Amino acid sequence: MPSNKMVMAVVERGEMLHVLEALVAAGFGATFNDSRGGFLRTSKQTLFVAVEAEKVDDVLSIIRENCRSHIALDSTEGDTAVEETPTRSFAEVGSAVVFVWDIDRFETYF
Repeated sequence: MPSNKMVMAVVERGEMLHVLEALVAAGFGATFNDSRGGFLRTSKQTLFVAVEAEKVDDVLSIIRENCRSHIALDSTEGDTAVEETPTRSFAEVGSAVVFVWDIDRFETYF
């Protein structure tokens, strides 16, 4: 009996539709929900795909091809009484953080 895996990917909101469409076009089912976190506290999407172990690399390849990182600038105005210049922070955003773990069983009901 083949082992099953759960792929969980935390993806930028703007990239989720591309990832989801590519997964569905390749024959994979997926579900997702909203999440928030990271350096810029931006809204993300968490994607879940249950898949046979031998297809994990296919799922990871689709995620990798549809998530591109870029640098974002978070510029905030400082308290002018205390701080005269705005604070600027740079962070890499986009891309995906992916986790894969074993699952004992999954079933699809139609």
